[in-house]
Amino acid sequence: MNKQVDIDTKKATYLRQYELVDLVREYDPSVDENLLNKAYVYATKAHGAQMRHSGDPYYAHPIQVAGILAGLHMDVQSICTGLLHDVLEDTEATFEDVSGLFGEEIAQLVDGVTKLGQVELSVPNPSRQRRQAENFQKFVLAMSRDVRVLIVKLCDRLHNMRTLQYHPKQESRERISRETLDIYAPLARRIGVDRICSELEDLSFQHLNPSAYESINKRLDGWRADQKAAISQMSVALRDLMDEAGIEARMYGREKRAYAIWRKLQRQGIGFEDVADIYAFRILVDKPETCYRVLGLLHTEYRCVPARFRDFISVPKPNGYQSLHTTILGPENRRLEIQIRTERMEDVAERGVAAHWAYKNESYAYDPEKAQESGGDPLRRIRPLVEMMEQSGDADEFLEHAKLEMFTDQVFTFTPKGDLISLPRGATPIDFAYAVHTDVGDTCIGAVINNREKPLRTRLQNGDVIKIIRGGDPEPQAGWENMVATGKARSALRRLTRDREAQEFQRIGAMLADHAFAREDKDFSESSIGDTLKRLGFKEPVELYEALGKGELSIKKFMQAVFPGRESTKAIQEYANREFITDSTAKLYVKGDGLTSGVSMHLSDCCSPIPGDRIVGVQTPGKGVVIHTIDCDVLAESEEMGDWLDIGWRRAAQHATSTARITATVEHVPGALADVTKIIGEAGGNLIKINTLQRSPTFFDMIFDLEVTDNRHLMQIIAALRASAYVVAAQRLTGDYAAAE
Repeated sequence: MNKQVDIDTKKATYLRQYELVDLVREYDPSVDENLLNKAYVYATKAHGAQMRHSGDPYYAHPIQVAGILAGLHMDVQSICTGLLHDVLEDTEATFEDVSGLFGEEIAQLVDGVTKLGQVELSVPNPSRQRRQAENFQKFVLAMSRDVRVLIVKLCDRLHNMRTLQYHPKQESRERISRETLDIYAPLARRIGVDRICSELEDLSFQHLNPSAYESINKRLDGWRADQKAAISQMSVALRDLMDEAGIEARMYGREKRAYAIWRKLQRQGIGFEDVADIYAFRILVDKPETCYRVLGLLHTEYRCVPARFRDFISVPKPNGYQSLHTTILGPENRRLEIQIRTERMEDVAERGVAAHWAYKNESYAYDPEKAQESGGDPLRRIRPLVEMMEQSGDADEFLEHAKLEMFTDQVFTFTPKGDLISLPRGATPIDFAYAVHTDVGDTCIGAVINNREKPLRTRLQNGDVIKIIRGGDPEPQAGWENMVATGKARSALRRLTRDREAQEFQRIGAMLADHAFAREDKDFSESSIGDTLKRLGFKEPVELYEALGKGELSIKKFMQAVFPGRESTKAIQEYANREFITDSTAKLYVKGDGLTSGVSMHLSDCCSPIPGDRIVGVQTPGKGVVIHTIDCDVLAESEEMGDWLDIGWRRAAQHATSTARITATVEHVPGALADVTKIIGEAGGNLIKINTLQRSPTFFDMIFDLEVTDNRHLMQIIAALRASAYVVAAQRLTGDYAAAE
């Protein structure tokens, strides 16, 4: 059984030098005692007379952190880092000092923990949230280089939380607790260190919601008194069952912590008395085969609750956790959860990644083989955060995706080859595709779930086998970002949209530059704008094209940079006089092919253009090309429009639809609305929204949003509506919808 170290902070005690060495020697006989003693002495001398809020000497803190690390059975380099983790920040010690005395490895670890400590992860002022997001990026990058940095930092935070009650400012206590609950506890769970995660959650909960914490603990006190005899009786019964079967097992009970109970009450909307797993028995045996034998004995002796059985041995959790969970009905039909695992599984469940440090070949270090035996590389849980950081457009986006990734329950799915893919609950096949590989997600066009083709919006369930159908070139799809549940998929989709947007803006910008040169009767080439790039501050032509395409750089400014001092050029005059608005010969002709709706091209809400309409594209800075019908009122009213682009419709794909709006005056009599919807349906339109603008005793003024193939289809529907005895008037809505409302 692992020996845990719990420090009694109320008595201000801490491990003595020889106690710390003895504790480490228990699991690492080869421990470098001189190095450990030197780090202990150095920390006490460096911190000297510094004091903590509790009144303890400051060096008590790093010593207690080292004790927690020893309780996790970490290597001597990690424990020395725990002893020294504050000397670079709070004393006169330098990196060179630490490196010279303790070696480069320990100095780098201490430096990494120091940098994590300097990262501000909770920002009370909303205006400083971007700084928080940027700091979190640095935090993830630092901890991904050596997981020991994160483990030391988690132990540091754990001891600080154990003594947080001594902090004089309530606001600071709440800020630190929120940061712990939002960032540190999920990271501890992510690398499987349940022992630290659970305590961090409970300590944070105690400061953030003291009344709820006290209430749940009072309920727990009453529950213990009521269930004491039943638990004792069940404990004896389970022991007798194991003895009769000749199974050697170690058994003990675990009680659910206050925060875990509170979280369950909040998520499931149940009462305290409905929580079935307040108390659970753990049965620890020698090997996985025995776990299943114990499960068979329990289900033979007691009725089980089928919906409450989980096999995490054959399908481990992503952080390496393995166990069998079952709920049985004991005496008086009381529900009781039982967890069955091996001693090794118990070690991994409690210490997570720290359980993969082992004594081997007369040395103590991280053991990849033991990690593999426990379900794979536990560090893979951190790598997706690094991948998201690489794909996210900015720090705010990354923080959003990272929190999404860390705060979700899991479902376990499989590839057709049987590889396990764990995803957050609510994930779709798109999430699955991106979890397999970014290229698979980028080219995903469909999915087969359990041998049946299903929509990509389908929510995945435990045990689903998913095959992804792939298409050709990567192309962002409208609405996909709202369908995914993983931060990785969302950041990849945004990256794909940004890439496609940049390509399309560059294409539009290159055409604009080419047309501007053509008006001057000159041939355009990238070599002809070398000096222009320097004048406008661009490094590459693609940057200039993108600025032109977005409308951030006007044609006028571009041509002035190309021909300095030539204010009378045709291109500049046309831009200034804006004659091309009414003179069709002066328009800029850009083909519509290659522009993606919702990316570089947006259909305007004011006139709702549909295939068949004569349309024009208007450059809108920061948004791209907005498509209007040629007779849209907004075009005539606006004086701040950018360049107009002559846009044509692509050849419509089969079954493709567009959204159009009809305004109609309908008699206020029974059956009128039913007749209207019947007419639209019989004409092949798909009614998707109805709004009532005005209602009187005799008439309704209504707006219908419907899907049609083109403007001819729309006019057929309008004609059919006008023929109805219930419809007084019907016409297409081409003005501002908001104004109509």
